Amino acid sequence: MDEIVDIAVVGGGPAGFTAAIYGARADRSVLILEGPMPGGQLTLTTEIDNFPGFPKGIQGNELMSNMREQAKRFGAESKFETVTHVDLNTQPFVITTQDDTTYKAKTIILATGARARTLNIPSEKTYWGKGISACATCDGFFFKGKEVLVVGGGDVAMEEASYLTQFATKVTILNRSENFRASPVMFDKAKANPKIKILTNKVVDEFLGDEKALTGVRLKDVKTNETSELITQGVFLAIGHIPNTEFVQEYFKTDHGYLTTVDTKLPLPGVFAAGDVQDKVFRQAVTSAGAGCMAAIHAQRFLEQKEHEERSS
Repeated sequence: MDEIVDIAVVGGGPAGFTAAIYGARADRSVLILEGPMPGGQLTLTTEIDNFPGFPKGIQGNELMSNMREQAKRFGAESKFETVTHVDLNTQPFVITTQDDTTYKAKTIILATGARARTLNIPSEKTYWGKGISACATCDGFFFKGKEVLVVGGGDVAMEEASYLTQFATKVTILNRSENFRASPVMFDKAKANPKIKILTNKVVDEFLGDEKALTGVRLKDVKTNETSELITQGVFLAIGHIPNTEFVQEYFKTDHGYLTTVDTKLPLPGVFAAGDVQDKVFRQAVTSAGAGCMAAIHAQRFLEQKEHEERSS
C-alpha cells in the first residue's frame, strides 16, 4: 500500500486498543493489525470483574469488542491480519502480514501480548475458561469456597497458590519433580500455609468434567506411571508465559522473550511496546491499557518532534 499511517498498532488486546484510541483521538491515522487472536487473551476469559467501570463485571469478548468499536469511532482502522515481519531499518517502517500485504507506518506500537504456556493436553482447550486459568489475580475470586490446583514449581506458582488461599478452601501445588525452582523463602511460605498441600513427581494426564465445567484431573506419577484422580473445580497453570516477540527479536534484546522498555520506549526511535509483550510482572488488563495510553502519547510526541524538525529544515 502507498498510504503511510502515522501509527501502526500491532496487536489487538487492551494495550493495542487503548493505544489506538489515544492515537486516533490525537487526530493521527491509526491502523490496528489484530493478529491471530483478535482481542487478545481476554477473549479467552469469561467474566472480568476487576476492570474499572464495570461494577457488575463484563465478558472478556464484550470488553474487547467495546474497545475496538471505540477506537474505530475515533477513526482507527482495524484489520484481522497477522504480522509476520517488520523492517525497522527504513523510514517509514514496513510491515508485512501473513498474506504478503505490506503497510507503511511512521511509528509502530508493539502490543502483541504473551501467551500462557500450556500442557498441550487436548481436553485443556475444552475447559479453558471453564475451570482452567493462567491468572490467579484475574480469576481467583470465582473459586471462592472451592478446591483448586496450581501447576508449577517456581516463584509464580507459590505466589499464585498463596493468593488463592484467600478464596479457595484448599490449594494443591503440583510439581513434576521433588525439585522446586522457587526461592526458598517463597517455597517455605507456601509450605507453611495450612490451606496448601504439595504433590510431587506427578503431572496432569487429563482434565475431567462434563464439558461445561471442570470437575477434576487425572494425575500420572512420573516414576511409577500409576494414575489417580483428584477432585478440583479449578486448575491454575503457573508454568510461564511466552511473549509474542519472535518477529522482532532481530532488532531488540529480550529478557526471556519480553521486550525491555523505558516507559514503553524501545531503543529504536519511533518504536514502542505496551502490555504483556513487555510486562512480565503484572500482566493485567488495566496495566496493559495504561501502557497502551503511554505508548500512544510517546508516539504522538515523536511525530510532533519529527514534524517540527521538518518544518524547521
